[in-house]
Amino acid sequence: MFTPGHQVDLLQGSQEFFPALVQAMDRSVQEVRLETYIFSVVDSGALVAQALERAALRGVKVFVVMDGAGTDSLSSEWVSRFSAAGVSWRIFSPLGRMGLVIPSRWRRLHRKLCVVDGRVAFCGGINVLDDFYDPNHGVLDSPRFDFTVRVTGPLVESAHAALVQFWLRLQATRVVRQGDLTAAWQALHEAAKLTPEVMVHAVASDAMPALAVPAQTRADLILRDNLRHRTRIERAYRQAIGEAQHDIIIANAYFLPGRKIRQGLMHAAQRGVRVRLLLQGRYEYFMQFHAARMVYGKLLAAGVEITEYHVSFLHAKVAVVDGHWATVGSSNLDPLSLLLAREANVVVDDVAFAQNLQERLEHAMQVAGTRVDPADYANRPRVQRLLDRVAYMVMRILLFINGKRY
Repeated sequence: MFTPGHQVDLLQGSQEFFPALVQAMDRSVQEVRLETYIFSVVDSGALVAQALERAALRGVKVFVVMDGAGTDSLSSEWVSRFSAAGVSWRIFSPLGRMGLVIPSRWRRLHRKLCVVDGRVAFCGGINVLDDFYDPNHGVLDSPRFDFTVRVTGPLVESAHAALVQFWLRLQATRVVRQGDLTAAWQALHEAAKLTPEVMVHAVASDAMPALAVPAQTRADLILRDNLRHRTRIERAYRQAIGEAQHDIIIANAYFLPGRKIRQGLMHAAQRGVRVRLLLQGRYEYFMQFHAARMVYGKLLAAGVEITEYHVSFLHAKVAVVDGHWATVGSSNLDPLSLLLAREANVVVDDVAFAQNLQERLEHAMQVAGTRVDPADYANRPRVQRLLDRVAYMVMRILLFINGKRY
């Protein structure tokens, strides 16, 4: 899974991510490709939109895809500005009148991925969304807790390939709706035959600024989709958990893993591995909040330590195992991410990187978390138990409608 020759930098929150992303876009000379679930131009999110606009105005090819559930529309101002600048943008799978009631609408574009000039990639859990703003809850008292990585090295080819292929598929779908089946077939054919190397070389140019020689960090990009890569992210987690010798720490916004991951965590704890989970403690969505608590009991009984993050919204999807294996990405350990959505995670095998991430997670646990006491959990009010059970059953019923067992 791991390939050497990468430089991987950890970025926490939009306060670290946006300046790095904007700087890369402002230095672009050929192409910028960006995918995100939420594209919000409120406060610092506007800095990213402005950087995309500037790049397009100076002749850089700019492609942006946002998800229709996370971003139902762009303001008329930004529609006009992107059009005038030459930014190519699409909203993937707009919800329409029935919204998420239709089972197929649950298959979202949830990955947050960007490649600039085929040379540097950004991948993680951070949307184009200000740290102190939430579309559903307004202004936040404290910043959202989340991470992204900036990467140079071989995996950028895979990231670029994924972005190009998805854009071509969107183009094909659009042409089909217009009735031109021949053009649609040609677009799909182009998407299928292009390799990562061909696509990177297509945008490479001697005019591009030289990047520093990357370090020898071992890393890889793992994708989840509904075609060839349905279980790659889940298998990466299961393998790391199964091979853990002394320490597992996972921070996850929406935590409802399947039986195999739950058993892996319990078995690890029972064989003496210290297993710590940093989970969402602040109410955000009924189903995710309550359904997650249905799996706490057996985990706590096996010796797994659970800490809930309360200061603000936890949005991270990261993990560190044995102080050297780490992952940062968009995939939650819940059925929406592991069974339905398009996701992207970077996995890293590097002691310095893993320890940096672990220190940040441990600090969050200490200053912003509350440890779940097994006795308090067992004695939680009956209303709480009922809500947890209802949410869990609703989740399973909706997955069954989607043809999934969990």
